[in-house]
Amino acid sequence: MKGNDPNMKTAYIGVGSNLGDKLKNCLTAIDLVDKITGCSVEKKSRFYRTQPVGVEDQDWYLNAVISLRAEIHARDLLEGLLAIEAGIGRIRKKKWESRPIDLDILLLGQDVINGKYLTIPHPRMHLRRFVLVPMAELAPDLIHPVLNETMAELLDGFSGEEQTVIPLMEV
Repeated sequence: MKGNDPNMKTAYIGVGSNLGDKLKNCLTAIDLVDKITGCSVEKKSRFYRTQPVGVEDQDWYLNAVISLRAEIHARDLLEGLLAIEAGIGRIRKKKWESRPIDLDILLLGQDVINGKYLTIPHPRMHLRRFVLVPMAELAPDLIHPVLNETMAELLDGFSGEEQTVIPLMEV
């Protein structure tokens, strides 16, 4: 893939797990994302132990964010991520349930998509410390295409409920 291709966009993908071998699940998913046709993983944030948000009685998550160069339509990227989730054992029954892997498209270049099955930027990314901390680590000056604030500014101004985010040692 060419580095200056106008069809190439930088995508940011949230990676999380709170079932099974969380680290293995996340690392496997990242390796598989790198194999999606038209995608190439560029950077990975540190991993963080994070408190579940919006639910009770769940194990803590392991979360990270990856950036990738993507020359792929958003729908195709979503389908690739859903296939990876299914391959790692995720079965979608109800919203916000425990899962061996969760892959969310956070941003795709400066695209704004409001579809039936896909919304980009991710509609809750600015409300989740477990997303903002690794996003600010990878791209502190990246501007959110709707909110017009940098990732660092969004994190600095975070005023949501307390959400514990603990960095792991380097992996």
